[in-house]
Amino acid sequence: MTLLDSFLTYLSVEKGLSKNTLSSYETDLRRFTLFLEENNGSLSDASAHNIVDFIDRLRTGGYALSSICRYISSIKAFYKYLMIEKIRDNDPAETVQLPKKWERVPKALSFDDISALLGAKHSGRSVRRDASMIELLYSSGLRVSELIGIKLGDINFEAGFIRVIGKGDKERVVPVNGRALVRIKGYVQEERPVIIKKKQSPYLFVTASGRPMTRQRFWQTIKAVGRQIGIELSPHTVRHCFATHLLEGGADLRSVQKMLGHSDISTTQIYTKVTTDRIKKVFNKYHPRA
Repeated sequence: MTLLDSFLTYLSVEKGLSKNTLSSYETDLRRFTLFLEENNGSLSDASAHNIVDFIDRLRTGGYALSSICRYISSIKAFYKYLMIEKIRDNDPAETVQLPKKWERVPKALSFDDISALLGAKHSGRSVRRDASMIELLYSSGLRVSELIGIKLGDINFEAGFIRVIGKGDKERVVPVNGRALVRIKGYVQEERPVIIKKKQSPYLFVTASGRPMTRQRFWQTIKAVGRQIGIELSPHTVRHCFATHLLEGGADLRSVQKMLGHSDISTTQIYTKVTTDRIKKVFNKYHPRA
């Protein structure tokens, strides 16, 4: 068993982390391992200098701040584990800090951009599925891991809400608008049986194999739609829009916090900065004395 395998087992057994969270740790650390191997190093004997170089690679590669922070957290947790198990007697990630000073305000699309996104024509054999997923993403502000993990029994068409499992396996109930429900119902009744054929699956959004849509596949889908309408898109951009547009419409911060599944309201407060910036832009553009 490799050190990475041992670490993932430790997180699963001792920390009780979900499969999605374990998958994120594994992806991050495997990418870090590839970087080390390119520089004739290894995961077991990496130095603080290696970690800093890797972070610089991510920054120059255009990775989002949130992604870089996740990589750093994964690396710090791994070397803390090696210290606990006495595999290493020093922690190379101890002095590496999360780059809070890099913090940028999330990008939010305009209502016109969102309308173009939701009205875009999809190609392929799963157009209803893909359109339903994007509509639901904006309707309810879900994370990608929450979106692909939805099961048929989690959605209540009559009451208009959906049950999702968020970070730390915390369950919450999120409202779904009527447009999203109509699209999802059409997909479930007409397209899903064609995709899955005679296979059985509890998941709402499935592939031909009967398994749920993967994060990577959905990223590819939304990126392709973004290129089609001339907008750079990611699933998290749509989640930002959900929160920003709610606050601009007059929603209170606590309600938005609950719908997003944020454990700390300070995480939600960043969206108030987004709405303030947008108001300033309108003021500067239209006020005669601005």
